[in-house]
Amino acid sequence: MIYLTLFLEFAKISLVCVGGGYASMPLIQAVVVDSYHWLTLPEFIDVFTISQMTPGPIGINAATFAGMKTAGIGGAISATMGFVTPSLFLCIALAKIMFKYGDLGSIHGILNGLRPAVMALIAAACISFVLMAVWNVEEMPTDWSTFDLKGLIILLIAIIAGQKKVGAIKILIASGILGLIFGFII
Repeated sequence: MIYLTLFLEFAKISLVCVGGGYASMPLIQAVVVDSYHWLTLPEFIDVFTISQMTPGPIGINAATFAGMKTAGIGGAISATMGFVTPSLFLCIALAKIMFKYGDLGSIHGILNGLRPAVMALIAAACISFVLMAVWNVEEMPTDWSTFDLKGLIILLIAIIAGQKKVGAIKILIASGILGLIFGFII
C-alpha cells in the first residue's frame, strides 16, 4: 500500500509541478513532511541537499531519495516512477502540440503567466530552508533560543561566493568543511 501511495503522491506532484526541480521542493515537502510525516524537516533538508549534489534532475533525485528513506528500494522505485510517468506523457503531448501549432501567442501567454508562480514556489522553498538553516530546528522558528549563528555565517559566505560566480561544487565542499570546523571549534 505504501508503494501505491508513494507512486500516486509523486505523480500528483509531477502533474502540477511547473518550473523544474526547485519548484517541486515545496510540493514534495508538503507531502513527505507535512501530510504523511514520512520524513522530518531536517531529513527532508538532507534529502534536498543530497539531491542537489548528485547527478541528474533534482526533482527526480528528491523523489528517489524520499522514497528510499520512506520505504526502501521499492519506495524509491515507486516514488521515482510516480514522479516521472506523468511528466513523460505531458512532454510527449506538449511536444506534439508545439510542433503542430508552432508559434501560437496563447501558448506563449500561458508560459509567461506561469513564470511568476514558479518563482513564488522557488522563493517559498528558499525562505523555508534559510530559516531552518539558521535556526537549526525542525519546524518554523518561534523564538531566538535556537538561532544558529554558524549556519548564518555559512549561509552568508555561500551567498557571497555564489554572487562572485564561484562554482556550486566548490561552495558545497567549502560549506561542508566550514560546518565540520565549526562543529569542532564551537
